[in-house]
Amino acid sequence: MISPRTLLALLFSLAPSALIAAQAYPPSFTDARAEVYKTIGDTKLSLYIFEPPAAVAKTNRPAIVFFFGGGWTNGSPTQFEQHCRALAARGMVAITADYRVASRHQIKPTDCVADAKSAARWVRANAVRLGIDPQRIAAGGGSAGGHLAAAIATVPGFESPGEDTKISPLPNALVLFNPALVLAPLPGLELANVGDRVPAERMGTDPKNISPAHHVKKGAPPTIIFHGKADTTVPYATAAAFTTVMKAAGNRCELVGAEGEKHGYFNYGRGDNAAYRATLAATDAFFVSLGWLKPTAK
Repeated sequence: MISPRTLLALLFSLAPSALIAAQAYPPSFTDARAEVYKTIGDTKLSLYIFEPPAAVAKTNRPAIVFFFGGGWTNGSPTQFEQHCRALAARGMVAITADYRVASRHQIKPTDCVADAKSAARWVRANAVRLGIDPQRIAAGGGSAGGHLAAAIATVPGFESPGEDTKISPLPNALVLFNPALVLAPLPGLELANVGDRVPAERMGTDPKNISPAHHVKKGAPPTIIFHGKADTTVPYATAAAFTTVMKAAGNRCELVGAEGEKHGYFNYGRGDNAAYRATLAATDAFFVSLGWLKPTAK
């Protein structure tokens, strides 16, 4: 049994190298352009946009926005650099997002959720200019970044002041890698009692308020989750519980469990990249199944 206090403490304090593939910050990509989606005080937050090849149509393209992991405390958009390149080569506008984290900006996870919603809303608001189909925008991420992607799709509120809330940030699909989806006790999941959780002041709210599993409704976007079955940072059981809740609500949710794999196993640069390639291929197949990408030639 793992308590919410233990789970969230691990997410906050785990060494960055165990959570993400790269830490370069600020990021610098020679083949992507940066656009500022949000300014808070002196902080400018950017999206790094990887375009499909010139031969691909310039309009009505599917897109994905990735959010890096790091326990809402650290991390870099470089984590999903290679995912972006691969999916852009397949015809998607692939974006890796920056957002505020505790180590750099002294914020709470609630602020991370607000930034993620701002990023997703900005992409939809600028879809025509970017050549993106506004009804085919996916959100993805790993660990805490997976939490943010799922929170955009499920958690109400936590909007940044002054934004046009008539423009929906809700993604049309989710691609999640060892995501933090259960942040408070959930019926049917072996977690300790409600009092044994990370204090609200640390999260910026009662953890239940930003726990994706607690806010799933019918109509949530189709989802694929990659999770190591030997993950001791974000236990596999939490992903299984979220999948159960999603299916009970009538939503599509596919959980791909990896035997013997631990947290962050999917990252580019981990081992021989076999897990990276396998999860990327399954992500591609997921988008093919949605009709967003054409099948690859045999």
